[in-house]
Amino acid sequence: MIRAFVFDFDGLILDTESALIRSYADVHAAHSVAFDEALFFRAVGHVDFTFDPWIAFGPAAIHAELEAERQLLKTGRLEKLLPLPGVIALLDEARGAGLHVAIASNSEHAWVEPHLQRLGLLDRFAFLACREDVPSPKPEPDLYKLVLQNFGLRAHEAVAFEDSHTGSIAAKRAGLHTVAAPGPSTAHHDFTHVDLLVKSLAEVTLASLRQRFEGRAGYP
Repeated sequence: MIRAFVFDFDGLILDTESALIRSYADVHAAHSVAFDEALFFRAVGHVDFTFDPWIAFGPAAIHAELEAERQLLKTGRLEKLLPLPGVIALLDEARGAGLHVAIASNSEHAWVEPHLQRLGLLDRFAFLACREDVPSPKPEPDLYKLVLQNFGLRAHEAVAFEDSHTGSIAAKRAGLHTVAAPGPSTAHHDFTHVDLLVKSLAEVTLASLRQRFEGRAGYP
């Protein structure tokens, strides 16, 4: 039986990724500098991909000043974000069914918790597993294994919700049923390995997940 929902955070609960990318675009536009959107999208969900976000400004640019400008723009965009479609409905279903609910995020507690607090969602999660809580972030399975250990569950008893290739690989490596709901910045990722690919979490219900996963031949 499904006994837990485990949610990624960035791009899954909130589209913070698009907001962050747009804040870089805003600074480029303010200075009439061309913005390589594809380069920034490539970085989303990939912990091993690094690049200089201000390279288009040339070697004379003062990065600290550009970053300070971006931070102001980023904060304004982030404060306007609302939960993505389907998130609240799944949380409501999980609460009604008495499921364990957790976060498994490559971001840090200092990033995840204030957002959840602002949205009034922090108390919906019994456990938050963040980047600093494990030896290795996604795509390694450590975060998901930590959640399972905390709840005392086996992998087949939990469903992971992810929006990126990196995150969904981590969930599958940990053995969880994995649902992918990619956003604008991760739609190009490879999701051939997931159990269910949807356009948004609004397409998902607890009943449909139980039918899909608990009805499998050989389900424990």
